[in-house]
Amino acid sequence: MDKLLDILKSAAPALATVVAGPVGGMAVKAIAEKLGVEDTVESVTAALTADPAQIQKLAEIDLAQFKAEVEDRANARAMQVAAIQSDDPFVRRFVYYFITFWSLFAVVYIPYITFGDIPEQNVRFADTILGFLLGTMVASMFSFLLGSSLGSKQKDKK
Repeated sequence: MDKLLDILKSAAPALATVVAGPVGGMAVKAIAEKLGVEDTVESVTAALTADPAQIQKLAEIDLAQFKAEVEDRANARAMQVAAIQSDDPFVRRFVYYFITFWSLFAVVYIPYITFGDIPEQNVRFADTILGFLLGTMVASMFSFLLGSSLGSKQKDKK
């Protein structure tokens, strides 16, 4: 597995992250299908080691994913520019109302989950909501308002 991750880190970092994560088995299966080999880590590693052109296929998958993410962010920012130019004050401020609501929710929920009493049968739900809140909502809000760290990551790699 380590050898496969090393190959992926250099050619397709996003795929390396997925393979190393909790859905790694499904990712290896998808890569194996793309390469036309058996869906085992060993087969995928052997195919990539034997034919460097196969690595290019993975880099293309990674590039396509990157382009899709960039387009998604550009569309969100264009939508916000259009909203700011609207005559309707609610439309102009909606994103800020939305972010304020979820920020207040997080400010109340996180201390309660940390210090409050949660029934034993609800602990898993509370943890799931907390993970979603921190990993998705709060991170997305900061990324939208302050920009993502993608540029910093790319600069560090250079």
